Amino acid sequence: MTIEDDIAFLERIPTFALLGRPALRIIAMGTEAKTLRSGEVLFAAGDKADGGFVVQKGSLALQPYGSEEQTREVVVGVGALLGELSLLIENARPVTATALESTTVLRISRSLFVKMLEGFPDAAQRLQNHIANRAEQATKEMITQVRGRLDAPNVRS
Repeated sequence: MTIEDDIAFLERIPTFALLGRPALRIIAMGTEAKTLRSGEVLFAAGDKADGGFVVQKGSLALQPYGSEEQTREVVVGVGALLGELSLLIENARPVTATALESTTVLRISRSLFVKMLEGFPDAAQRLQNHIANRAEQATKEMITQVRGRLDAPNVRS
């Protein structure tokens, strides 16, 4: 794929689309493609995260940390952004990502992403607004769920 193909691909990912083409050019030039075989682990829950991944081809199973009987895996495919928060801050991977088939991912390092934001303050502002809106929406949904549980009649057997 060419840089232009990578930019066009990244533009289809909502978080990246708001950054703008010039910022995406920097990201596309600095990504590293990695191909996984079926069954190969991209990262494990608890691993230190130093950036994010975008699924370019194939699919991955995401298994949350904890007992397999208690949690269900989630399958993600082309266009999925893994480790969005890891593009900005140091944290640990909350899931194990395993390829379900031959899968190609683009790795975006935190250092590249942060440098891009420093060079494109308008993109950084749009990303900040996007993250703030998502956090506000998540908080509202959580409050609604808690309120629903508190308002539910106390049912006894």
